[in-house]
Amino acid sequence: MVLQPLKNCLGLSYVLRTPKACFWSTASGGLIIQSVSNDVYQNLAVEDWIHDHMDLEKQQVLFLWRNSPAVVIGRHQNPWQECNLKLLRQKNIKLARRRSGGGTVYHDLGNINLTFFTTRKKYERMENLKLVVKALKALRPQLDVHVTDRYDILLDRKYKISGTAAKLGRTSAYHHCTLLCNADKFVLSSVLKSPYKGLKSNATPSVPASVKNLFEEDPSLTSEMLLDAIAKEYAVQHQIDHHITLINPADEALLPGISNKTKELQTWEWVYGKTPKFSVSTCLNMAYKDSVLDIKVNMDVKHGRIEVCNIDLPEQWLPPGLYSELVKSLTGSKFCPKETTTLVTTLLRVCPQDDELHSRWSLLCENMIKLM
Repeated sequence: MVLQPLKNCLGLSYVLRTPKACFWSTASGGLIIQSVSNDVYQNLAVEDWIHDHMDLEKQQVLFLWRNSPAVVIGRHQNPWQECNLKLLRQKNIKLARRRSGGGTVYHDLGNINLTFFTTRKKYERMENLKLVVKALKALRPQLDVHVTDRYDILLDRKYKISGTAAKLGRTSAYHHCTLLCNADKFVLSSVLKSPYKGLKSNATPSVPASVKNLFEEDPSLTSEMLLDAIAKEYAVQHQIDHHITLINPADEALLPGISNKTKELQTWEWVYGKTPKFSVSTCLNMAYKDSVLDIKVNMDVKHGRIEVCNIDLPEQWLPPGLYSELVKSLTGSKFCPKETTTLVTTLLRVCPQDDELHSRWSLLCENMIKLM
């Protein structure tokens, strides 16, 4: 395999004006690139950039990338429904929303990501997955791997080692898939298990599956070997040289506007605000002194913000005027523990000094924060 540093090539601003003059749009008909970054937002931004800017009529592209720990949800999914957000925060695992559909996946450096770019007319994800399987079989003929009708790749007819998602534009398209090599399965199963109760949503749900790492089947494999085998098979099928070109997703000279794409993918408005409308209907079992109080909470959340909020609790336990202030503050705010904590802290400053009321009020606020 030849790793061709990007700095030896012409800048992309020049390429866009005279595409035949640079490697981005050579007459070979195919290009294999690999990101030098492990940042999920930067790599997803590269996908968007290639989809939006490259002439895929002249050149198809295979993009290879790996991420540091991250959970990636599909465009039309609900993060509260798909993963354990509290655990993500505790483990400092990033959450990203991609622009393609499909289900939620866990990424770490033991996971390879492949993106196949074509025109919409040439889009064929089954052929892409067969290419991956062929590469794996060429590397280790004894591996029992095959593609399913759901566009997954199974190991030993039982374990999912690859899932698929895609984006179909007006003229361009891309299909990306994962390949489990040596991912942390304990973390994977933990973060992809939602603890939230009473949540109702029309968002696209993920389909759980048993998974297994390729390295469990054959410890002699390495990620580099797999990347090389896939790149080689892609090169053979597209009749191009077996070159992998390294790119830096933060290089504005090469990818004009890429930093703005990266920043947008990190915003709360994109990651959480694009969640389809959902509702929360639950009962808080609050332990107070020697008793347990059941409090009903109903909320409608739109664009990640609380649109309607109702809290039903006994008047003798807390005066309506107090918790109505909480309801008033929450309405219109982000369905977010950080923002709710800020709101609650402000309200506690004006809470009656009565110790009993203050304790009950604080307990209610704490439980409301836990909901998010």
